[in-house]
Amino acid sequence: MKTALFSWTARTVVTLTAASTLTGVVAVSPAHAAVYSTCTISRCADARSAKSIWSGKGYPVSAGWYAWTGGKYNYTGGTFQNREGQLPSVTLGTYHEYDVYARARGAARDAYRIVVNRSTGTVWFSPNHYTDFYKL
Repeated sequence: MKTALFSWTARTVVTLTAASTLTGVVAVSPAHAAVYSTCTISRCADARSAKSIWSGKGYPVSAGWYAWTGGKYNYTGGTFQNREGQLPSVTLGTYHEYDVYARARGAARDAYRIVVNRSTGTVWFSPNHYTDFYKL
């Protein structure tokens, strides 16, 4: 009589596969972002406009809603962690994220962000929630 011996890693894989099948939860590996040295896509002008307004507000570092032009509001999420390392590493300071498009206060956020290196002033535009970055 042969006994099947499974290593702990094989048991873990089998257990996780079964759990994801039963719960519908799927683990996704982060995709690597594409980083471009210039911004020439259609929404770059909007991102530059948002950059100018956020800059005029001193690039706030606290997450929250801020009054915007036209009686609307815009949101900053605070620190952008750059966990996947898509953008150049920051030796001094941190990155902060800011929404591009204003809306009614409390409305759902969309995918358009600018990310600012507060030490260097370098600004990146992401039109698809950190899948691609375009330098402004």
